[in-house]
Amino acid sequence: MRLWRKIAKTGRVAESAPRRDGAEPSPKAAELAGSVQIRHVDAGSCNGCEVEIASAFGPVYDAERYGARLVASPRHADALLVTGPVTRNMEVALRRTHDAVTEPRLVIALGDCARNCGAFAGAYGVAGAVSDVVPVDVEVPGCPPEPEAIVAALRGLTGR
Repeated sequence: MRLWRKIAKTGRVAESAPRRDGAEPSPKAAELAGSVQIRHVDAGSCNGCEVEIASAFGPVYDAERYGARLVASPRHADALLVTGPVTRNMEVALRRTHDAVTEPRLVIALGDCARNCGAFAGAYGVAGAVSDVVPVDVEVPGCPPEPEAIVAALRGLTGR
């Protein structure tokens, strides 16, 4: 009973919603009706972006309150959130995962490595950036991008 009183007294503890920039969501995103199910794909990252994704979906930034939700299967997803440069070992897997997502599907390239290979550009095991393998709809810059930038990109998809 003490715990329930503490919860009621404390209330919701989350960052305030950042201001929306007023940009209209893309036509593909508009079809999602304010909710997007996201499948995360690590195509060869250093895991810096994954730490920030965990923060964005954690209790402080709470990206789910804007209609974005991580799912475990590409068959349940509307969008792919891809981190890292695409390694040669992940190239076919990324294409297959992309093909498994139903239309209209969106691809988010998260971080500098996903956008342009970042520090891994020219490495022998790198096939290229995400846009070299699958079409990209949204890019989020940063190494790694801050949770605020991730949440802002997701809000652009959901329109919330």
